[in-house]
Amino acid sequence: MGNWVKPRKLGQVFESSGGFILPNSDLRVRDVSFVVADRLKQSKRYFAELVPDLVVEIKSQSDRVKPLREKILSFIELGAKVGILIDPDERTVTVYTPAADPVVLRDGDMISIPELLPGWEVAVTELWPIEFE
Repeated sequence: MGNWVKPRKLGQVFESSGGFILPNSDLRVRDVSFVVADRLKQSKRYFAELVPDLVVEIKSQSDRVKPLREKILSFIELGAKVGILIDPDERTVTVYTPAADPVVLRDGDMISIPELLPGWEVAVTELWPIEFE
């Protein structure tokens, strides 16, 4: 995603080391976040005081889906435009938006976020770790 965003100057992709101070004063860090360019501003603080436009949670082996879903939905309620939950165990990608029911993508589907990243898309199968024999 970062390789698509940067040359097009669409905004900034943040990894898990980048956090956000939300309007409710919570400090939250997601696995991956994105903020559109016109919302970015210089800050003297390490963490941005805004809600990212996109949040991504990647389920680890020890995670449970329900708390991850709740985290994503809390970001959507605070103003995020898109939330994505990647579940490698079930090989699903669930896309959440404020205006629609969640969409579940599986192998054979393509993920795209035209409202934030016009033209970007990736095959769901490309998200899974390589399996070694």
